[in-house]
Formats: sequence, C-alpha cells, structure tokens
Amino acid sequence: MNDFAVLNTGRKMPLVGLGTWKSEPGKVKQAVVWALQAGYRHIDCAAIYGNESEIGEAFQGMLGPDKALKREDVFVTSKLWNTKHHPEDVEPALLNSLKELKLEYLDLYLIHWPYAFQRGDTAFPRQEDGTLLYDDIDYKVTWAAMEKLVEKGLVRAIGLSNFNSRQINDVLSMANIKPTVLQVEGHPYLAQVELLAHCRERGLVMTAYSPLGSPDRAWKRPDEPVVLEEPVIAALAKKYNKSLAQIIIRWQTQRGVVTIPKSVTESRIKENIQVFDFTLEPDEMDSVTALNKGWRYIVPTITVDGKPVLRDAGHPHYPFNDPY
Repeated sequence: MNDFAVLNTGRKMPLVGLGTWKSEPGKVKQAVVWALQAGYRHIDCAAIYGNESEIGEAFQGMLGPDKALKREDVFVTSKLWNTKHHPEDVEPALLNSLKELKLEYLDLYLIHWPYAFQRGDTAFPRQEDGTLLYDDIDYKVTWAAMEKLVEKGLVRAIGLSNFNSRQINDVLSMANIKPTVLQVEGHPYLAQVELLAHCRERGLVMTAYSPLGSPDRAWKRPDEPVVLEEPVIAALAKKYNKSLAQIIIRWQTQRGVVTIPKSVTESRIKENIQVFDFTLEPDEMDSVTALNKGWRYIVPTITVDGKPVLRDAGHPHYPFNDPY
C-alpha cells in the first residue's frame, strides 16, 4: 500500500502531511517536531501563515547531516502570496520563505491563489471602506517566473492552489514546466470529484486542505453542517476502530489525494498519520464520496455594511464562480 503520490517529475510526495495554517506561533514549532518524530515526512507551509520562521527553527533542530533526518527525507511545500505575483517579486518572495524556513530549496512551491492583490509588503492592502485593493496581473505571467525558480534549483517542483479547471488548462496551455500539484479545499462535503478527474487526466496530483472541514475557521456559522458528525463516517470509524478523522484521511489517501490535516495536539498529530494499516471497501469509499454537497467552508468573507460578503468574488480571476 503506497503512502505517497508520484509527481509528474517522478518525485514522491507523501500522502499525509502536517498542515500549518492557523497554527499559532508558540505552538507550531513543537507541532512540527512532534510530526517529524511521529513519522511525517511532509510539511505544508505558506508565507501568509506568518509562522515560517518558527517552522524553520524546528527544521534546524531536526534536519541535517548530523541530525535524526536528512533534508532530502522531508517534503516541504510553501506558497507565493497574492501581493507577490509580479515576476520581479516571485524570487525574492521565495528567498524570504527559504530564509525563514532555514532551507536551501523547497520541494514544492505553489501560487497560493489565482488572483493578485496590490503589490507591496501589506499582505491585505485595503481601501478605506475595507475592500481589498486588487491587481489584475495574469497568473500565466506569474507562472513563467515560477518556472525560473525550478531552473535555478531553488524549488524542485511548482504547482497551483485554489485554481479551477479552466485556470489549470490556461496555465498548461503555456507552461514549459508543467504544474505538478493542485492544492484545494477537500473533504467529504466537498469531494472535488470532477476536479480530481480533471487533474488526473492532466498529470497533476491533488492535495486537500481543511480535510476535516476546518472546524476552527473564523467565519463559521452556527447552522453549517459538520463533517465530523456525519453518521456514515461514524459507522466506519466504529467498524475499523479508528477516529472519524482517520476515516476521512484514509478516504482521501485511497483516492490518491494528498491530505494535510492541521493540528498542534500531539495525540492528534500521531493519530492523523496512522491511516495506512486498514483499507476501506469500494462501497465504503463510495458512501463517503456520496456525502458531497459541494459545500465550501473556506471562502474568504468580509463584512460590508454589516453583511457578510464574498471578499474576492468580483476579481476577474476569482476561481469559485465556475462549477469546478
């Protein structure tokens, strides 16, 4: 039973990684240490998470010629933020992430979102009314700059995050170096069946973020469905003597989807990777996939005149107006 996906470069990417979004400074270093000790060989990072320097401290303590793990044993991903889409900003942004992470190269670097914000060092540049200041630079121009990072040996592979099927095709139409990975929200309520098929046909591996429905997200509403309370999953958890989270992660990995559950709790970190000692039956896999509601938890939202509004839906490169 494989515990890795194979990228179109031939490199292996572990199917379970530690997510670090919303992992608080002061906790994320220990979480990464626990994860590496528990057998994780894949850590998912991003500049915008604001915690890369602390993750770097964990790497410094754990990776190296005289340490428990070699650098090449661990697959590290980071992401280019929306204010850094102009070609001349791409390499400096990457170099900054490398400096924070205390690494010489990344295994994977993703364009975090297809749309850009106004250039500069303010992560969320805003107008006075609170709406964001956008930039309309084409992500294909950004992609060409990403390719140069591979040519320089600064990153082993490049990919996309939060792009839709049309945007993936758009990048593929001009890419000299093809994207290896698409990272998107994915869980039983957002099974991404069509998008997964689209990626497979084009040689991209899918990574699912918020695989457990991101129960700690900021814009949660009280009436939302909770994927971790789903009876179908609870029944499977009972049958296999696993947690609901383990059933969900196993469902993704059996579909060949890389999964990056986030935790800063040692017991959960250990539990989330203990998913390769059982296999769901085909009909059980189908029963989990059938929970799909097209329900997207992670949609950036702001309050305007007291009402929640989709923050970026008006941007020409906003990905979620398409069916998938």
